[in-house]
Amino acid sequence: MTFWLSLLFAVGFALIHLCSKYMRFVKDAPRSWFLSAAGGVAVSYVFMHLLPDLSHHQQDIERVLNRGIGEYVENHIYLLALLGLAMYYGLERLVKKSKKQQADKKASQGVFWLHMASFFLYNALIGYLLIREESGNGWGMFFYFLALSIHFITIDQSMRRDHRDVYDKYGRVLLAAAILIGWGTGAAMKVNSFFISVLVAFLAGSIILNVLKEELPEEKESSFGAFSIGLAGYTVLLMLM
Repeated sequence: MTFWLSLLFAVGFALIHLCSKYMRFVKDAPRSWFLSAAGGVAVSYVFMHLLPDLSHHQQDIERVLNRGIGEYVENHIYLLALLGLAMYYGLERLVKKSKKQQADKKASQGVFWLHMASFFLYNALIGYLLIREESGNGWGMFFYFLALSIHFITIDQSMRRDHRDVYDKYGRVLLAAAILIGWGTGAAMKVNSFFISVLVAFLAGSIILNVLKEELPEEKESSFGAFSIGLAGYTVLLMLM
């Protein structure tokens, strides 16, 4: 049952990427109530589920890194999450710099494909975790889908703002495919736990960065009320599980 449910949610993720351009109720500036609420949901997911789950992944990391210089470093998994945040921040700065240098205010093709490669991996991991990490029960899978599907709409808006037509032509299709590839990989085999732990840590850091960069800029006129409702509502749902 969970196998078919995970496939249904994977297809749902893919459809969100393919159809988000037609969601007229989602506005980037001034920022729609929905996007601010989506930011609150994503933050709640990270702090109430993803970060606590990192403690389990820390054990996989320790088995590999607790030797040599790694023996003197604690909380490896959180350092990796910090590195993930820093890496995606550096990528966002690269995109902004490229847009300033282009006459049409779009990032260059090279930066676009680098941006796409990072989010392709991001989405593939989410697809993999859908069947491998969240399949303990249907409700857990549903809340995973709820948080990240809303987050994907925010990501789509951000990518469309940075890359415009080229994202609608190629990017959204590639990101939809990445979800299905990740899910298919998880259905076919189990990837080394150390490798997955590293990627989950990067994912946690990158989600934090992606949410904060969308909510904090003053010119987007974010709604703190909507952000708080999304944060509190999703937190309550997780606590009731």
